[in-house]
Amino acid sequence: MSPTRRMIVLVLAVATLATAAMLLPLDTVPSAVDQLGPLAPLAGVIVGAALLVALVPRTPISIACGLLFGAALGALSALVLAMVAAAVTFVVARLLGRDFVIRAAGRRWQRLEGWISREGVLAVAAVRATPLAPYGLVGYAYGASNVRVRDYALGTLIAGTPSAVTYALLGAAIGGAGEASVLTLAPLACGLLLATVVAIRTRRHAVGSMSGSPVAGPAGEAISVQV
Repeated sequence: MSPTRRMIVLVLAVATLATAAMLLPLDTVPSAVDQLGPLAPLAGVIVGAALLVALVPRTPISIACGLLFGAALGALSALVLAMVAAAVTFVVARLLGRDFVIRAAGRRWQRLEGWISREGVLAVAAVRATPLAPYGLVGYAYGASNVRVRDYALGTLIAGTPSAVTYALLGAAIGGAGEASVLTLAPLACGLLLATVVAIRTRRHAVGSMSGSPVAGPAGEAISVQV
């Protein structure tokens, strides 16, 4: 199958999942959790991961985990489903989308891949920790890149843990006392900190490299990945 056809298959699959997500009867979720009992967290991980794969924002899903399952179990469920979705989007994009992206993006994609290869885990963690970056879309993008599996997995875990815990605590607070904590700003602060570190490292590398190198892109390109 040609790269273009594989990309079409990928787009159609994501669109189908997104359509199914839009039709999900959210008002029945609490009663479904009660009926499933101990199996509810497992079902939540499966459904939540599928929603992330369908490009549904991660924040409300993580909050829902805390709201439905409590702080501790909700945080664990939010983290597990995020890692599952990260793995699925990465593998699918690596198999179906990488060849097409390389052909379509050309030299600009090569420069971005140079930055990813150089920063490794930090490149993944910085983007993952920024709540503004669509979680599922980031997984597809990294799957289409040359990032190493180890760097991708570790960076996702490092950035995903604090946000999963924070948003699950927020959901548990909404379901309990109804009071939000200042800790809900932690994911954004963590993401901005990591992004700043990456920008500084990238700028220093660019200054120390020969002008026009295909590997050393300007700091602005590192920042542009996050939007």
